[in-house]
Amino acid sequence: MGVSGCGKSTVGALLARELTLPFLEGDSLHPAENVALMAAGHPLDDEHRRPWLDLVGAWLADGPPDGTGGGVAACSALARRYRDQLRAHDPQAWFLHLEVDREVVLRRVSGRRGHYMPASLVDSQLATLEPLAPDEAGVRLSAELPVRQVVRLAAEALRADPATGWIRPGAG
Repeated sequence: MGVSGCGKSTVGALLARELTLPFLEGDSLHPAENVALMAAGHPLDDEHRRPWLDLVGAWLADGPPDGTGGGVAACSALARRYRDQLRAHDPQAWFLHLEVDREVVLRRVSGRRGHYMPASLVDSQLATLEPLAPDEAGVRLSAELPVRQVVRLAAEALRADPATGWIRPGAG
């Protein structure tokens, strides 16, 4: 979870590989209307986010269509209420909050090619962001660390958290 440009997709895909879990790029579930709004520089409101979050939450609970169950999803989940909505689908959802400074995010988003999310929306995302709270399952890590280090630290934190019930073979 985190703002656009924090590294959710990169870290998520590598973490999924490390954990031998399927990966979902949550943005792929946005309806065309949401993509068009963001591409035009308009932030999404809760009415636009709700159905999308339900799709991401259902995927977390049920996994991909192959029936393997669960996985790693890259999803902004900026506000507590959005994470609560995801947890309503999957109460064991565990969040990796990738924290990053505004200037770094602006540089990253401005440098992307072929992505619909403009840098002009970074400030609205930062305004919406509610950091992962201590009572929420997960960990907060700096997205400015080397990517492999973020993946390693996240995997270690997930495996060490007794609330996750992590029992996947090879997880030790």
